[in-house]
Amino acid sequence: MRVAIVHDWLYTLGGAERVLRSILRCYPTADVLTLFDLLPAEDRAWIGYDRSVTSFMQRLPGIAKRHRAYLPLMPLAIEQLDLSGYDLVISSSYAVAKGVLTGPDQVHVAYVHSPMRYAWDLQHQYLRESRLNRGLRGALARIVLSYMRIWDSRTAHGVTAFIANSAFIGRRIQKAYGRQSEVIYPPVDVPAHRPEWVRGNHFLVASRLVTYKNVSAVVEAFAHLPGHQLIVAGTGPEEARLRSIAGPNVTFVGFVTDAELRRLMGTARAFIFAAEEDFGIIPVEAQGEGTPVLALGRGGVRETVITEGAGRTGMFFDEAAPATIARTVQSFLAIEDAFSPDASHAQALRFAASLFERRFTSFVENQMHSMQDSLDACRASAPERRAGTVVPLAQAVV
Repeated sequence: MRVAIVHDWLYTLGGAERVLRSILRCYPTADVLTLFDLLPAEDRAWIGYDRSVTSFMQRLPGIAKRHRAYLPLMPLAIEQLDLSGYDLVISSSYAVAKGVLTGPDQVHVAYVHSPMRYAWDLQHQYLRESRLNRGLRGALARIVLSYMRIWDSRTAHGVTAFIANSAFIGRRIQKAYGRQSEVIYPPVDVPAHRPEWVRGNHFLVASRLVTYKNVSAVVEAFAHLPGHQLIVAGTGPEEARLRSIAGPNVTFVGFVTDAELRRLMGTARAFIFAAEEDFGIIPVEAQGEGTPVLALGRGGVRETVITEGAGRTGMFFDEAAPATIARTVQSFLAIEDAFSPDASHAQALRFAASLFERRFTSFVENQMHSMQDSLDACRASAPERRAGTVVPLAQAVV
């Protein structure tokens, strides 16, 4: 069996690349195909492949920094990847990967991190944040996104079966494509045994410092909490502005290694997460270190954090507003002893990478068996063909 894994693009290591890594563990001999691949050799080795097959976008000028400007070309580019020689096609898609062309006897399983958020329900937010909500450039952007929605919906018919990374994304898939999906949560690296951290006095935010992560709301919240410390880990275009509005009780540590991040998580009083994410790997990682999570109660995090009962692992706030976050922190401090590190770690184990790989392999194998059963049934029901028989053209047309 020849297997192809199609990923949107490869230029940085994020949550989608962790999923790709686990899929390659399930199918280590699979070929990797992508729009463009700019990863260094050590990152490719970490994911689990040596080289990839890329589209013509690999050679476009400025692709490393301006690939989003080439969005209108992506449907054409993904359709030029030749998958005709494969029995099984797996797409790992948050943009266009699920739009590859496959035949009726090929199984195409699409693991969807999300339908294109900026083209579907988050279009208006995307246009505002990109300053494309007015003028000629805004009109052109709306036309492009309308075309992308039409293409994205049409290509859903070429998928044999969908996998959603959360029930939240499953509902997006149903609305955008009119298709049901199986929920298989992304793989998270969780220690088998809870680490024995000594709890510190800080709260922690760890994120790329970009607008939609709402880190500014958390930073501003700690102006209302002058007696408590906040550590912000991560870098990004918002960093300078965030530093300018931060009080003396907020510390920026920039980029940190995985080991240092886990130490900061494990010693934090709580991890604060203010973004609406499709799933949200990092709140699960924090729970894996035994740390409770205070999160915006929207998106995939509602499926990963328990807020009621003896086994609660966190609390939700209703909006990413500084005053609301500050009140949630104060509410947490009043009942801090009610949160068990063991409960947090046990919750995180539900999302361990080994469980993802077993569930993913089982689902794909079932799809392959269903396809084979369908082919066998077609062969069994087809009339026997006599060698040398020629069907008249007129009869064939009728």
